[in-house]
Amino acid sequence: MALKQTLFALALLVGCLGTAGSAQTRLQGVTYRSPSGTTLRLMIDETNLGAEVSLGEITFPANSDSGEHQHGAIEMFYIVSGELEPVVNGVSQKLTPGMSGFVKPPDKVRHKTGPAGAKAVVVWVPGDEGRRVASRWTREP
Repeated sequence: MALKQTLFALALLVGCLGTAGSAQTRLQGVTYRSPSGTTLRLMIDETNLGAEVSLGEITFPANSDSGEHQHGAIEMFYIVSGELEPVVNGVSQKLTPGMSGFVKPPDKVRHKTGPAGAKAVVVWVPGDEGRRVASRWTREP
């Protein structure tokens, strides 16, 4: 049931993306940057919702490759712009705007981008995974 609720929340957020930006002058959440230049803006996490889910906006630079890794949670993406190529357990899939994808533990994944990079909404269930990812990155001012 929690997964259905999370997917519903993600659908609501995606539906609001086009209308919310013009009314806000300050972005919600805290932004972190990886050594490779990927940014993660955590907007919903244990500080405001609880440990059940975390939600963020992740921006991958052009021609990037995250390297193979694993997550201890379900990871779901909704592509906002650019193109993301998740390679899950050696199987590649190209995701373009309007498409979604997911990774489940103990899958091995790497995230690759082309010349345009990619921006996506990312959801982790359970939510402590978002904080775990951010803990290895630098907090932006």
